[in-house]
Amino acid sequence: MGRFSAAVSVVMAMCLCAGYVQAQGQNSKPQEAPVLQKQAEDGSDDVEVPGVAQPDGAQDPSNNSAGQKAQSEQQTAHTPDPVWFYGAFLDSGYLLDFNHPANDLFRGRGTTYMVNYPLINMAGAYIRKAPSESSRWGMELTTQAGQDTRVFGLSATAPNLPGYEGLRHLGPTDVSYLAPLGKGLTIQGGIFSSLIGYDSLYAKDNFNYTRPWGADFTPYLMMGVNASYPFTSKLTGTLFAVNGYWHLADANDVPSWGGQVAYKAASHTTLRETVLVGPHQSDTDLEFWRFLWDSILEWKTDRVTTAFEYHIGTEKVAAPGDPRALWMMAQLPVHYVFSKRWSATVRPEVYWDRDGRLTGARQTIKANTTTLEYRVPYHDFAAIFRLEHRIDDSRGPQGGFFRGGEIAPGVVGLTPTQNLLILGVILTFDSHL
Repeated sequence: MGRFSAAVSVVMAMCLCAGYVQAQGQNSKPQEAPVLQKQAEDGSDDVEVPGVAQPDGAQDPSNNSAGQKAQSEQQTAHTPDPVWFYGAFLDSGYLLDFNHPANDLFRGRGTTYMVNYPLINMAGAYIRKAPSESSRWGMELTTQAGQDTRVFGLSATAPNLPGYEGLRHLGPTDVSYLAPLGKGLTIQGGIFSSLIGYDSLYAKDNFNYTRPWGADFTPYLMMGVNASYPFTSKLTGTLFAVNGYWHLADANDVPSWGGQVAYKAASHTTLRETVLVGPHQSDTDLEFWRFLWDSILEWKTDRVTTAFEYHIGTEKVAAPGDPRALWMMAQLPVHYVFSKRWSATVRPEVYWDRDGRLTGARQTIKANTTTLEYRVPYHDFAAIFRLEHRIDDSRGPQGGFFRGGEIAPGVVGLTPTQNLLILGVILTFDSHL
């Protein structure tokens, strides 16, 4: 394991123990669980139902995705009394691919990449506490398993981190501390939710069941440290250092660095800019560093949430001729809440991988995903049913999706377009002490 990764692992283990002991020494008072799902203002559906959660990022636009970025909530929501939250979830789905590929694969994907089989894509359990002025230590511990844990976080161009088989079963697992400096400096170390992107690794926290292309090719989790400070009620800045672009890859021993500025421009509008730089190759010279810039503009009301995300990435590849790779993505999800039980989302997107550096194929992918959701809440439990259609179109010299039988031993033919009909069933349990 690289020196930076090993140091982070040791610090994470020590701090988790210290945070737990510190938190246990504080008096904890029960507090009403936050209702994250916004209720529509019509008829009997106005009744608030505890435990019915809308994506975290949709609730708080300063978060870094539609649900994944729990550490941002911890960094800004300094509750007056220590409250422990705990829960579990089970995410199952069936992706019907009308191309019926012989290898049953959604080509190029890092999540929901198996088709034509009912699967447990993700299951997990967590416990967490946000830091506060009365209890300055916070922590997260998340365990996970399922089909999606087999691929995400790994790199197609760098070796795997030693111990990745165990680490892939950890979601956000970190310790945080609210330092009494100015308005409160929050420091977090361990494995934490990525500061890049709008979408979560966990489908339960997103508007759609399947993730966009841009999410699959940016980090879902980061391993390292970050520090966040609220300069004003509208402006928050964050700096971070992580072991690499993919937290389960071991490209080199040089950490990657980055920063984020989140600005609440108006009551319904938030702008977030994030930059990451660092080497993701064995050659760590500055000229071969990877650069990624991610920009998200979100507008949210009680019924409607929409966001525009754009990111651009580039790096010079340490190969004959030192070619420069370039990739871009954009998405525009629109989420509408009909009632506390029914909602719908449409998400057009485009991903351009000019040199095949991220997807492994020189291609331009255009996709549109439409999702109808129905929620059944019951106390701290909820069942989420999603019916989804997505169409993906890949053009370019190496583009396409798998279709039909093998055209040669071990080789499945390609076609430019793929239609999927998806049923997702997600069971959740969320409570607090």
